[in-house]
Amino acid sequence: MILKGRYTASEHRYDDEGFYARCGRSGVLLPKVSLGFWHNFGGVDPYERSRAITHYAFDNGITHFDLANNYGPPYGSAEETMGRLMDDDFRPYRDELFISSKAGYDMWPGPYGNWGSRKYLMASLDQSLQRMHLDYVDLFYSHRLDPLTPLEETLQALVDIVRQGKALYVGISNWPLEQLKVGERYLREHDVPLLIYQGRLNMIDKKPMESGILDFCKERGIGFIAFSPLAQGLLTDRYLNGIPDDSRMAKERTLKSERLTPELLSYVQELRAKAEANGQSTSEAALRWVLEQEGVTSVLIGASSVAQLESNLRCAR
Repeated sequence: MILKGRYTASEHRYDDEGFYARCGRSGVLLPKVSLGFWHNFGGVDPYERSRAITHYAFDNGITHFDLANNYGPPYGSAEETMGRLMDDDFRPYRDELFISSKAGYDMWPGPYGNWGSRKYLMASLDQSLQRMHLDYVDLFYSHRLDPLTPLEETLQALVDIVRQGKALYVGISNWPLEQLKVGERYLREHDVPLLIYQGRLNMIDKKPMESGILDFCKERGIGFIAFSPLAQGLLTDRYLNGIPDDSRMAKERTLKSERLTPELLSYVQELRAKAEANGQSTSEAALRWVLEQEGVTSVLIGASSVAQLESNLRCAR
């Protein structure tokens, strides 16, 4: 697919006002479906396909693009794609976009390219801004808890990143409940309230609900965005007839074949039957379930094609 000419966003992109939800107790409205760049936007992926997907997303009201420093592959290349997209298409719409990035997982060799030190977080964000051709991100996350760095060091780095104008808001991803409570209090006391928590939530992985994280976010006015709402494709029809050659599971990187148990297949088959009875696809039903959980602001989905994104958007319409 080759896109020609200058991109002009659809004038109907905000027609569906019900597509947006308030993020906790803040002024931010996020689309109920956000677009993640974890897969399909790296240097190994066709750039014109990435353009087509992001054009369709924005034309249909998706204003939130979610990235991290090491998304790709290779590391950093998803942010480089975002930079090209800004230059080619989205610069006139910068103030309509809500762009997030993260740091916390391995990014470069040595002791300062991983985890949650002040040095790593600040250096990583500087590099992310360069790759994305941005002056600031709307949201910057601590991507995971560092068990060895003092919490206060990680949290103060987030505070200072906002005060330096490099991020408008901060978020926390994948932290356990007790450390999340410490982080929420520290950030609030330093006048940089925690905007949002990002956690894995889907019909077969309910840890944020079971651990009390979702309840805590509701109580404290923190937004919640669910990543992996389709369990990396397990909660779709994709694996009901075996493992496709072009699937994530076939590559054995982030999704292992042992996940495909007879019990899981039976569960997904039941989900599919119920979804079809309601005139829905399996993935639509699974996404709707996440959005229906009280306290969930948005679901974060990936897309390898415009058709896939179009199908998954039905969960919020």
